[in-house]
Amino acid sequence: MRIPGLGSWSEDPLWGAFYDWTVEHPLPGGVLWRAGIGSDLGLLHGAAAEIGRQPAGARILDVPCGGGVALRGLRRGQGVEYVAADISPTMLDRTLANARRRGVADQVHTRLADVEALPFEDGSFDLVVSFTGLHCFPDPARAIDEIVRVLRPGGVVTGSALLEDTGLRYAPVRAAGRLAGLLGPGCTGEQVVDRLTARGVAAVSLETSGAMGYFRGVNRG
Repeated sequence: MRIPGLGSWSEDPLWGAFYDWTVEHPLPGGVLWRAGIGSDLGLLHGAAAEIGRQPAGARILDVPCGGGVALRGLRRGQGVEYVAADISPTMLDRTLANARRRGVADQVHTRLADVEALPFEDGSFDLVVSFTGLHCFPDPARAIDEIVRVLRPGGVVTGSALLEDTGLRYAPVRAAGRLAGLLGPGCTGEQVVDRLTARGVAAVSLETSGAMGYFRGVNRG
């Protein structure tokens, strides 16, 4: 059974627009994140700031880009190539519109792509960000494999996910997400760390905040 009217990730679900709004409005959004999933929205903003630390000439992959909330980390005139990839054409359109509003559209390129079969060469990005995505994918382990595959040696991977091992308090959130068709099988924090490590990512860190986990690591190559 699926709750009607929410859409699927290959389209542009109502939940996607709501999520974007909460991220772009830190004060009311922060309250909603605390109330709904017990998480500090500031951690997402802080993780996205890594984008702005990339030097000119760097290549950045944002997958799934959704409506482009991670663009908050991209600076005008930064001189990077920012590839926004998603399975939804509508979300790619929203990302481009967001890039134009922020004055960074000259650095942003969109690509229709499935995270489990990324259409990019091995080692082709300096930074891969994947915010609030792993829990949506049908096969999170395969997604991690692909994300690391396209990351150059020495490159950074960072992202966030709604984790499966954050306690019974958030079990209704996960159940509702699956009923709506918005969540996949998900993964635990330990599984994220183990998969990244197995794929050659070093110095893997994981910080949990309520139902969310924020991970980061460096590709050993």
